[in-house]
Amino acid sequence: MKILWSRAKVNEKNENPCWKAIDYCGPDPDFAKQLQHSINTETYFGPLYKGIVHLNKPHNIIAEALQRSRLSISIPRYPTTHFKNPKAPSMVIKCDAVVVGSGGGVVAGVLAKSGYRVLVLEKGNYRARSNLSLLEGPSMDDMYLGKGLLATSNMEAMILAGSTVGGGSAINWSASIKTPVHVRNEWSECYDLELFKSKLYEEALNVVCERMGVQSEVKDEGFNNMVLRKGCEELGYPVDNIPRNSSPDHYCGWCCLGCKDGRKKGTSETWLVDLIESGNGTILLGCEAVEVIHNRKKGRDRSTAKGVLFEFIHQDGTKQVCFAESKVTIVACGAMCTPYLLKKSGLKNPNIGKNLHIHPVVMAWGHFRSGSWPEAEKKSYKGGIMTAMSTVVADFKGSGYGAVIQTPALHPGMFSALMPWVSGSDFKARMSKFSRTAHVFTLARDKGSGETHLKTTITYKMDVADEENLKRGLEKSLRILAAAGAEEIGTHNNKGKTLNVKNVSYHEFECFVREECSRALRDLSTPICSAHQMGSCRMGVQAKGSAVKPTGETWEVEGLYVADTSVFPTALGVNPMITVQAIAYCTAQSVLASLGRRVVH
Repeated sequence: MKILWSRAKVNEKNENPCWKAIDYCGPDPDFAKQLQHSINTETYFGPLYKGIVHLNKPHNIIAEALQRSRLSISIPRYPTTHFKNPKAPSMVIKCDAVVVGSGGGVVAGVLAKSGYRVLVLEKGNYRARSNLSLLEGPSMDDMYLGKGLLATSNMEAMILAGSTVGGGSAINWSASIKTPVHVRNEWSECYDLELFKSKLYEEALNVVCERMGVQSEVKDEGFNNMVLRKGCEELGYPVDNIPRNSSPDHYCGWCCLGCKDGRKKGTSETWLVDLIESGNGTILLGCEAVEVIHNRKKGRDRSTAKGVLFEFIHQDGTKQVCFAESKVTIVACGAMCTPYLLKKSGLKNPNIGKNLHIHPVVMAWGHFRSGSWPEAEKKSYKGGIMTAMSTVVADFKGSGYGAVIQTPALHPGMFSALMPWVSGSDFKARMSKFSRTAHVFTLARDKGSGETHLKTTITYKMDVADEENLKRGLEKSLRILAAAGAEEIGTHNNKGKTLNVKNVSYHEFECFVREECSRALRDLSTPICSAHQMGSCRMGVQAKGSAVKPTGETWEVEGLYVADTSVFPTALGVNPMITVQAIAYCTAQSVLASLGRRVVH
């Protein structure tokens, strides 16, 4: 039943008969109007269409497209034994820098604007603006790693990660929070990473926020955030506006399925646009990196990166291999996939793939019947996904390892997958309340960690302290929902217990909250979610405890850099978009210096 909800088919009008019963409108109604008025190519396809190259075309067409971006292509005349891959490359593309994963758009944009020739390899598709479906099933299939159905090997946590042009910034929830001061202090003082107290890092934070249009105002708040804000105000809990990379009037609940108009300034609307407009680079779609090629010259203590071998499916259905020959290589495949590529490429550093943090999340929900506050026209799936946040259990002034309380984006498929199964009739009743059921969640800065093994295989063990922090946050969440006026509240525990707040005594309410928040969270009885993964190739000052240097360069291979959340020394504790882009900006400066030295020599 739940699978039908999450992957339900639509008719020729993109409609589903179930939607009326759950008071769901499907794709954003304004989207249909936008499609009718898409009068030019950029409005329809997005700003990167001129810089996208599909390799399933004839070689002469590919060569012409690459040459427009100052990239050159050659066809090897003879088989070569330079590569471990048994199939010799059918093409060699020469550039100054190759970026694996378009989530590495910051580095790509900075290098291209500095005059270097940049090639971006992306295994996903380009979905932007009117070229979207905004349907939950197709969007998850097309824009999320593992089609949005990833989980840790023990099923303890469900994983959401972007896999499309722009990476996570294309489907995230707009939260644009600078690296907290206590985290910068910890990384600088406890891990000796001077970068995080440097003027360069401060500059990076400001440059990134300015480029992405980050601001903290909100003109009209959505259902979930109104509930969170009111509940906190009633209880005296701290609640603040979340900075977002969108305008104050950006009232859209579909950003988790892509941005329909480019008003959410993700990587594909900013840094990758810089790449294309510079005329110094391009993006190749449907390309999966096989390995980073590197060799060691006699007398050197480490090897040097020479480029990336990658595969794509040609229009005739055959799998072909290409080589991107470059002076420097930047890997930005995300915290789950970057370790896999580095290991496949022969790197032996034992820290690669370890120290994975996931920001575990648990949720509470509250039903507000129609006609009650907030206004009847407010729906759970509409409005800015994240505009309010409470730090009531964050412990920022103590250990810094508490939790924050925020709101999620839950369209019918995800909603149904998380709600506990009690019976068919109960499930129908819950779905009928979908549009007026508010969710708030608790996100822990986790001390527990995991490890990536194969491409999408993850093991993870939650720390006892993390479990306690999540329980504290869950307790506050239930109180917030009740204080905001919810008629019924509950969690996602598989026992499916609920409480009608209006019909119980103070004592009964307290007993319910106490019981629900005392349940174990590490026994698979409550779904744990994760939308942030980090730390699996962490940065450090010594190879013994880290995978990359403070410059972002790997310890083992010269000219090989990592520029994604995998370099975080620890869990961050808040949404990571600004932090990862700021670190990537600093890494880009290191790459520029490296390329500059090569020119001088």
